Amino acid sequence: MQLQQVAYFVAVADRRHFTQAAADMHVAQPSLSKQLAALEAELGAPLFNRARGNITLTEAGRLLLPLARRILADVESARASIQELVSLERGRVRLGATPSLATSLVPHALRVFRDQHPGVRLVLEQTGSRDLVARLAEGALDLALIILPLHTDDPDLYTVPVRTEPLVVALPPEHPLARRESLQVTDLRDEPLVMFREGYDLREVTLAACRSAGFEPVFAVEGGEMDAILRLVAAGLGVAIVPAMVAEPLDDIRRVPLRAPGLARTIAIAHRNDVALSNAANELRDLILDVASSAG
Repeated sequence: MQLQQVAYFVAVADRRHFTQAAADMHVAQPSLSKQLAALEAELGAPLFNRARGNITLTEAGRLLLPLARRILADVESARASIQELVSLERGRVRLGATPSLATSLVPHALRVFRDQHPGVRLVLEQTGSRDLVARLAEGALDLALIILPLHTDDPDLYTVPVRTEPLVVALPPEHPLARRESLQVTDLRDEPLVMFREGYDLREVTLAACRSAGFEPVFAVEGGEMDAILRLVAAGLGVAIVPAMVAEPLDDIRRVPLRAPGLARTIAIAHRNDVALSNAANELRDLILDVASSAG
């Protein structure tokens, strides 16, 4: 199996079109098809169903695809690491973060990193913690800022707690509860909640807290990301449980802490143990730990 064949296979799997994949790879289509035929012969199984105008993956192709992506990602990581042995004047770091962290902790850390290493390209991906862990496993990310605990038994996932952050109740300033110095989860029993989408860490925390307090919450609106949730609260549609650092700088939202024991979440930075971090990724990882520590 040749690396070039693996790259051709992934290109066709992504495009579902041989001619377009060949154009992407800057190779003649017959040459690409010949290389893929040789790969299929070596593996002893077809990788594509080649119905006219409809290219789909066979069972063997579906099995190979994540492994092929990982191979290409590892090769790219090796190239980048070698280039960065001399200096951090070149390279790339792919950072994943949950949407709330992408709007709070991440911007300052990336600005400091960019000032120190302007030649290193930064790529940011926002999604939930479980999706970020999957992206790390695929080799699509170098680092990820996630929320613990994670329900995974992956022995190659390495996490370092960054900080523990309190959660607060976000309310519109005119809301009666906004005058309180502190609240309990039970105070939200009859309050319509502005709720995050399915799979969002804060949704799970909020639901678990309400149920532990003995009630099932009522949703005013559900399905949003962090920015939308905050805007909906400010508009008076309901209240929400959010991280303190996200609500702090907003003038049109009142944040009220929860009385002890309160609610909190643990932020961690994650990467793979089975893939060596590049110099740039190591540098960003250490910087994020420093920034989070000073912010605490």
